[in-house]
Amino acid sequence: MSGEVLTIGVLPLGRPTFDVAYAEQMLAGMLDDLKATGHRLIGPQTLLMDAASTQAAMAGIADEKPDRILILQVTFTDAAMTCRIAESFGQPLAIWAVPEPRLGGRLRLNAFCGLNLASHALGLRGRLFSWRYAAPGAPGLETLFAAARMSVPLMAAPGDADPEPGRALLEGLRGKAIARIGQHPDGFDTCAYDATQLAALTGITVSGYELSELFSRALAAPDVDADALRAKTAESLTNLDAVDQSELDRSLRLKLALDAMRAEGGFDAFAIRCWPETFTDYGGAVCGPASMMGEGRVPCACEADVYGAATQLLLQGASDQPVFLVDLVDLDADDDTGVVWHCGQAPVSMADPDAVARATIHTNRKMPLLFEFPLKPGVVTFARLSQARGSHSLILGRGEMLKRAMAFTGTSGVVRFERPAGEVLMRVIDSGLEHHMALAYGDHVARLESFAVAAGLPVIHL
Repeated sequence: MSGEVLTIGVLPLGRPTFDVAYAEQMLAGMLDDLKATGHRLIGPQTLLMDAASTQAAMAGIADEKPDRILILQVTFTDAAMTCRIAESFGQPLAIWAVPEPRLGGRLRLNAFCGLNLASHALGLRGRLFSWRYAAPGAPGLETLFAAARMSVPLMAAPGDADPEPGRALLEGLRGKAIARIGQHPDGFDTCAYDATQLAALTGITVSGYELSELFSRALAAPDVDADALRAKTAESLTNLDAVDQSELDRSLRLKLALDAMRAEGGFDAFAIRCWPETFTDYGGAVCGPASMMGEGRVPCACEADVYGAATQLLLQGASDQPVFLVDLVDLDADDDTGVVWHCGQAPVSMADPDAVARATIHTNRKMPLLFEFPLKPGVVTFARLSQARGSHSLILGRGEMLKRAMAFTGTSGVVRFERPAGEVLMRVIDSGLEHHMALAYGDHVARLESFAVAAGLPVIHL
């Protein structure tokens, strides 16, 4: 359609828990680029912060019968409204997400994670789309509107590894138990699961609890135990005195509650709905306790991601080390690196020995306890028991964590993958991968390939 003027329905998505002023600056640059194409733009030119405003904007766009629908992923959002948009418009769909500089501060936008969630959700629905991850002013914008440039699903391939070493890993999972505490957030299809399918695949069982059970146990924990845990935490973490002490106490009590639930239920891992209720209803973060549990070889997956917890158990078995469930939050083709991150829950043994692990608060919710440090350099393995595009597969990747300054607050690291970063970017989005991957130090790909054959799982290599 070269040279043809298109009518493009534009829907800029954002959330107020991120840096709104910076998001508005990015949106202005994106709109300037779009206007320079000469296409006719319809729809709002301000951030749509909630479902009601997005629905109203969709109705206005529909009346003008656009040729294309373009979602501007300006900050992180869950995939609920993206799916609503995809269901409401049959026209070709495109998503443009923007990166942000790695300045060592908070994730001001986290737009890549929004794109990742969207790609997974749309993949489950069989909806193809074109996409772009680039800053305003970068060349190549017109490719979004070429009808032929659509995301192409990667096909998982059966492995040919010797299954014998992998059978021990598979047997090691059988009989493991995960406690799911709370439901996964709306719009996080990446965290949905079927307990029967998981048990058939791995032999892992899942028991469900309400968040209120965790909170009531935490509040009832003896003061002497909370005081002892604070003293122990201070041995590996500085800055404890600088955070709100009442909120710190509440956060640490969540660790005591998890310990008690594990002892009573015999659980090997947890999948916890970590926000917003731990902040809004309880008053303390579970990120720090998740770090401590992970260091003790009891993985905790945030956002009630049961398959994430199962993957952590798998990778922990393969590596015999603590495992970290990460978000991939940036891929920079020019620097040939990516950034893995989470709010502040990496096991402390993963800290760069030249850095100081410190206590901090959640960047959006402003409560402790979170751990903050850059990840140590070394070879790392990534894995994910995946349900991308509605089929089970094993996602595997390998890379090297570099000795770099901390990219973002919380626990984060800069990684160079085996493949060029630009290729990894395409493989993550085109495969519709979940936004959580498990990370462990060392090269464990061969053992995991063997596991995949033993479990009958095809493999996608990042």
